[in-house]
Amino acid sequence: MYDTVEFCSARRHGMLKICEYCKYMRDIDVRGALRDRLSLEHASEGDQTRIVEELGIYGEVRVDVAVLNGMMIGYELKSDRDTLKRLPKQVEWYSKVLDRAHIVVAENHLNEALEIVPDWWGCTVATSGKNGIVCLHDEREGRQNLGVDGKTLALLLWRAEALIALEERGLDRGYRSKTRGAMAQRLAEALPLKELRDLVRETLKFREGWRSTPLTA
Repeated sequence: MYDTVEFCSARRHGMLKICEYCKYMRDIDVRGALRDRLSLEHASEGDQTRIVEELGIYGEVRVDVAVLNGMMIGYELKSDRDTLKRLPKQVEWYSKVLDRAHIVVAENHLNEALEIVPDWWGCTVATSGKNGIVCLHDEREGRQNLGVDGKTLALLLWRAEALIALEERGLDRGYRSKTRGAMAQRLAEALPLKELRDLVRETLKFREGWRSTPLTA
């Protein structure tokens, strides 16, 4: 464990305070506090950082909040009212594509969550502070993921994006009419993992017409 960092968030009109009629923190409470914290941390980076909510990875597996800058960092949120039933599957798929992963968890789930997530995952505890304000306490610092899977990572690209990537590298011959899966496999086999990670991250960062928020200073 490293030195604890605490962040408490309270927007105007109490939007991030826990509802006075609710006994437990909800996903929206934790999500709002995390978004405020990330916005402050990356405020000076402008369009070099993008925050994406509900980043789809595989089927119904989605990263609750992802930060795209020099790395692809994912945050999985578990509030008081959540269960950890889906966490093992989420860990499996997060670990295939993210450079770093972080679980933000209510105190009642902390011990069980730490038994499930790998030791390279970071961990932050969400608590109800003074006046019901959500506070985030860093419990464990994460490390870089060394187990990224190239094809799964390449599958984050849309088909048109994958084709452009192949064309730019002279790898599109015989693949222009192929499926997205085939294109992803070709990229994974042809590119060094670092280049592929940079390609996917930068494509997602500047993708248009997507549910993401560019940060401004």
